[in-house]
Amino acid sequence: MIIVIKSGTPSVEINRLSQEISSVWGITPEIVPGKHKVIIGLIGDTATLDPHRIQELSPCIEQVLKIEKDYKRVSREYRHGQASEVAVPTPNGVVYFGEHHPVVLIAGPCAVESEAAIVSTAKRIKAAGGSLLRGGAYKPRTSPYAFQGHGESALEMLAIAREASGLGIITEVMDTADVSRVAKVADIIQVGARNMQNFSLLKKVGAQDKPVLLKRGPSATIDEWLMAAEYIVAAGNPNVILCERGIRTFDRQYTRNLLDLSAVPVLRSLTHLPIAIDPSHGTGKSQLVPTMAKAAMAVGADSLMIEVHPNPAKALSDGPQSLTPDQFEALSKELEMVGKVLNRWPQPVAALV
Repeated sequence: MIIVIKSGTPSVEINRLSQEISSVWGITPEIVPGKHKVIIGLIGDTATLDPHRIQELSPCIEQVLKIEKDYKRVSREYRHGQASEVAVPTPNGVVYFGEHHPVVLIAGPCAVESEAAIVSTAKRIKAAGGSLLRGGAYKPRTSPYAFQGHGESALEMLAIAREASGLGIITEVMDTADVSRVAKVADIIQVGARNMQNFSLLKKVGAQDKPVLLKRGPSATIDEWLMAAEYIVAAGNPNVILCERGIRTFDRQYTRNLLDLSAVPVLRSLTHLPIAIDPSHGTGKSQLVPTMAKAAMAVGADSLMIEVHPNPAKALSDGPQSLTPDQFEALSKELEMVGKVLNRWPQPVAALV
């Protein structure tokens, strides 16, 4: 249930109303400042609450609405149709994710392999217009014999690359025990597709204040994905970015997954959270990444996550879906043209020196 407050209502009256609701019904209201109006969200057992009785509490109440969906805080209704934004401080300034901001480019290797490689790749990504560097320190792999990442030493390499390039860092956490360690380095913590419904992990990342990028599970419905996001927000962290990375399908011959671009407009109608697209995992083939990246921008994605490796043929993981730095630079220039048409590009892509 949400209470829409009339424009111009003094904050003292909003706080008084919030306290009265808490004392009368024992529910902790959440005051959500919006671009045009303030909303008070009522989370919990609101089934027996009478909207008319709430309306009578104050003349500053414009409307009382019930949220029918199981996911409350992440629903579009919770913000009265307004989109939210996620602000990410980086060495190069604050990066904003959201439908009213330029598209954010995230790029880097699937896994951090060496200090020299991650630093050189980060510099190329920055020069080509990227804002954040992705790189796995801890890697969930289908086979127990596949490369699992360098762990804590990879986090140290990411910190060095952050210092050298000015890019923000996004890396995945797999275990609740590693959340605080990853949060010391990462500007965004990634919850991978295989952990989308690891509810203990969702609660843990929700209890810390770094933004969270939540990837869709390979067999997850959109409602299940949004409920996973609700776990994070309900634990106290409102800064969640949803990332579509392809879902499992019956045809694995031509693409690794089925990249569900229709999820973008669907999510836009259901949630206020920013939406990212990962065309690298979504297709599994580097030659398909540029086309799907441009298509993702066309349908309204707020961010793109693209795998870039200095030598994909020798990559320790996901080489076939990785672009070279030169290919990423060429793609960035194409994305710039699309972004300018859509009025969602920050500035001309810097030329490499």
